[in-house]
Amino acid sequence: MEIGISQLIMGNTPCEEFFKQASETGYEVVEVLMRREGELTCAIDPKDAQGIVARAEAAGVRIVSMALGHCTGNLLARGEEQQRGIDETVAALRVAASMGIGNTLHTLGALRPDLYYDDAYENGIRALKALAPHAEELGVTVAVEFVWNGFLFSPLEMRSFLDGVGSDHVGYYFDPGNMAVFQFPHHWVRVLGKRVKMVHMKDWRGHALSGGWTPLLQGEVDFAAVMRELRAAGYGGPLISEVETELAALSDTARAMTRIRAL
Repeated sequence: MEIGISQLIMGNTPCEEFFKQASETGYEVVEVLMRREGELTCAIDPKDAQGIVARAEAAGVRIVSMALGHCTGNLLARGEEQQRGIDETVAALRVAASMGIGNTLHTLGALRPDLYYDDAYENGIRALKALAPHAEELGVTVAVEFVWNGFLFSPLEMRSFLDGVGSDHVGYYFDPGNMAVFQFPHHWVRVLGKRVKMVHMKDWRGHALSGGWTPLLQGEVDFAAVMRELRAAGYGGPLISEVETELAALSDTARAMTRIRAL
């Protein structure tokens, strides 16, 4: 398992500087962030996309994942709004494939007063079924993460949702910190099993209304159990840090992740 870091925690840091900092602080791989505007978008020129890949290689890191959910619409909606999200996601998948990136992160969207849970559930499956053939053709995975958007709070529900899509190229993006607020993260790994396509790394201490993020190995996540279940599920992919720099220096997090990997 390679040690990596996500651009999600780096604010507006340009790709080249992000790659340089990642390499210098002990990371082997990186997750880039696609935005609606800026250096990396759905409409990026192919030459510019290859330039980003070249800058990563020059810095000594490899791009293994791309976060999409913040710029690819609401797949839980219906009609034109959902179709726009599907179209934007397909465009993003094409960019990822052109850059040799095999994994993407999607957060699906959000509920709202006029978008009922059961409708959102069916809408989400319908959207991912529409995306699956594109993901399969391009060789890129769409990994769905649980992100406190009021949706898919149970590992059994997440499993049923993904199985409703029925594609090996649509799976789960596991982040132990996100469900440690409510449940035991390693339970999710056992339930989701081979559906786990990517792994973020965060830690948490306390309850939903009285807790907060901590540096890795200083919270309540049982990382030994997490690693045991990941290996039992056959996961051998990257471990990607999403620990904010306000909590721990990048190098400190890299060292903690190296310890976690050895558990």
